[in-house]
Amino acid sequence: MAIAGFSLRVPYLPFFLGDLGVESTDQQAIWSGLINAGGAGVMAITAPIWGMVSDRFGRKPMLLRAMFAATFTVALMGFATQAWHLLALRFLEGALTGTVTAATALVATTTPKERLGFSLGMIQTAVFSGAALGPLFGGVLADQIGYRPTFFVAGGMLALSGLIVLFVVEERFKPIVRAAGSRRSERGVRFGSASLSLFSGVLLTMTLVLLVVRFASSAVQPILPLYVAQLAGGTGGSSALAGLTLGVLGLTSALSAIVLGRLGDRIGHRSILLWCAIGSGIIYVPMALAVAPWQLVVLQALFGVAAGGLIPAANALVAGATPATSRGAIYGWLAAAAALGGFAGPLVGAALAATIGFRATFIVTAAILLLMALRVYQTRAGGTVPSPADISSGAVG
Repeated sequence: MAIAGFSLRVPYLPFFLGDLGVESTDQQAIWSGLINAGGAGVMAITAPIWGMVSDRFGRKPMLLRAMFAATFTVALMGFATQAWHLLALRFLEGALTGTVTAATALVATTTPKERLGFSLGMIQTAVFSGAALGPLFGGVLADQIGYRPTFFVAGGMLALSGLIVLFVVEERFKPIVRAAGSRRSERGVRFGSASLSLFSGVLLTMTLVLLVVRFASSAVQPILPLYVAQLAGGTGGSSALAGLTLGVLGLTSALSAIVLGRLGDRIGHRSILLWCAIGSGIIYVPMALAVAPWQLVVLQALFGVAAGGLIPAANALVAGATPATSRGAIYGWLAAAAALGGFAGPLVGAALAATIGFRATFIVTAAILLLMALRVYQTRAGGTVPSPADISSGAVG
């Protein structure tokens, strides 16, 4: 529900900017890129801090903080009268939110290792389901009730999500007991080990995977509604059509995440990771050659299958390679890396679209995804990624 609330605005944001005085398509693409990148850029700074706080005080409080903060920032967007108002609220949103990271850390620290892939796949299924339903309903709501009321609906969904977590979710959090006089030194050891482990072979590769996947999805997000409108030959009903194009990706990703997450528990998450990385890069190429919106819908659905396997596999490998007591910090740093991808993606995508054309964005993104797949293959070939036996036995971390 929270991710759906965040995603309601995606298909109509460029058109809402037109109502705020941003008239040209190029300027709408650039402003959409800045707004999408703004929150991610701030989150890259704040996510590690919130991750370390969660290791001390628990993951549920972090989830509540993220959801209730988003309630206000998203709803306030409905009152914007200038494009910079949206940008400022996105900065604030990036600083105070991070629902996926908090939920992932909560699940990763409480799930038996033999069911880790399935459980993290369930989290990604929830994320992708919200990402599917949000644009679908957001596009329809924008066309039926208007842009501003849709922001208020989104804020209500986030508020309800926070209340569900507050009254239903139970966390048995046990903070680390520190000996008197050792707080400063132990904090330094924990922070240092978390930072150092990120530069080991497996975690460095997983960091790259999460960064590139976020880059790829966010690079086309601000321009996709405009690209769909161009292929459709106009803007009439384009919000709903763009919502369908974005929503089908979330739907197939949701199904793929749970199926491939469970399969990874049996055959190994590194195999899932490699083949999904290759598939995601290949599928992006024909998106640049699309001549009709339905072709984008089909290709986005296929990309969703590959993307749905990438994130749960990467998160499962990270959980298997790190101690439970530091996973909040680790996932915070990984969230920062993903946020950097979310920051760079819209800027690069919008810049390419405005200077070269929409299709160039898909070609460049495909090349980056295939380079990521090569890195995954090299890591796998070098034997630095732990095997499923290592993960299930607890030999790693």
